[in-house]
Amino acid sequence: MFTEISVNDINDFRLGHASNKQAGTGVTVIYFPDGAAAGCDISGGGPASRETPLTMPMTADNPINAIVLSGGSAYGLAASDGVMTCLEEHGIGYDTGVSLVPLVCQSCIFDLGYGNSKVRPDSAMGYEACMQALKDSSAPVQGCIGAGTGATVGKIMGMKQAEKSGLGIYSVKAGTFTMTAIVVVNALGDISDYETGKKLAGLKNADRTEYISCEEALYQFMSPRDMFTGNTTIGAVITNAAFNKAELNKIASMARNAYARCINPVGTMADGDTIYAASTAKRGDTDTVHVDINFAGTLAARVMSAAIKNAVMNSKISDEEFLSMIK
Repeated sequence: MFTEISVNDINDFRLGHASNKQAGTGVTVIYFPDGAAAGCDISGGGPASRETPLTMPMTADNPINAIVLSGGSAYGLAASDGVMTCLEEHGIGYDTGVSLVPLVCQSCIFDLGYGNSKVRPDSAMGYEACMQALKDSSAPVQGCIGAGTGATVGKIMGMKQAEKSGLGIYSVKAGTFTMTAIVVVNALGDISDYETGKKLAGLKNADRTEYISCEEALYQFMSPRDMFTGNTTIGAVITNAAFNKAELNKIASMARNAYARCINPVGTMADGDTIYAASTAKRGDTDTVHVDINFAGTLAARVMSAAIKNAVMNSKISDEEFLSMIK
């Protein structure tokens, strides 16, 4: 029904990354040259986000220019300042009559426990990632790069028993229809292969010789407990099919099924899990692709699941390197 394709074969959005490997943080910009309608699903209890109301059906129906994914927790929201500056300099944004205002949504992961917590994505890093997106460069798009630079998983017992994760991407095509998932996997829980159930990454035992169950570890803490050890899985599904904001919100909520298939536990109060859904279909275009919303939402969950797997499999590092980066 559909086939996997390279993200480089899709031209209705562009990716740009800025990474600080030494500090363990970064920014990823998803830029839409012709704008995009967008929806959003927030299932985690502690999201760090900016301009997500733009995705709500009751707000003005203006296409957004970019989605920003970053590290730095709420500090990382500063990256969008640089993205807006970059877009404005290139004549991109909503024309208010007196100035252009780029419409930019953003979500952040908490990666302050990996690398240097005092170095967070800022305006300069956002500008750098946006410039790369505008140039449409062929930089690597998966693994420990951009917003995935400081991503980790399996943190319920602390960082010493956690593992590295990163940014993943997966694209498919069916005729003229395309869909891509981009995700930064930074979960409290374990990560499993959505097709086989095999554990791919997550909680290790104290001497890091084997995996143990994050879910079983959670059940040890029946009494109220602060599990905030730095979590959140954030991502986007992007399609060229035509959907309005209300429909995209539904597709984003269906894409959340991927989190349930691959991450356990997920959506806790210690997470800030967020998924955007975006449509790049041009308004009034006679060649617009139309597909059933149930088809799109179900496929969004499958494509996101594959992207989550890619995020983990492309981010493996040695225990020695990992332990050198944590507090």
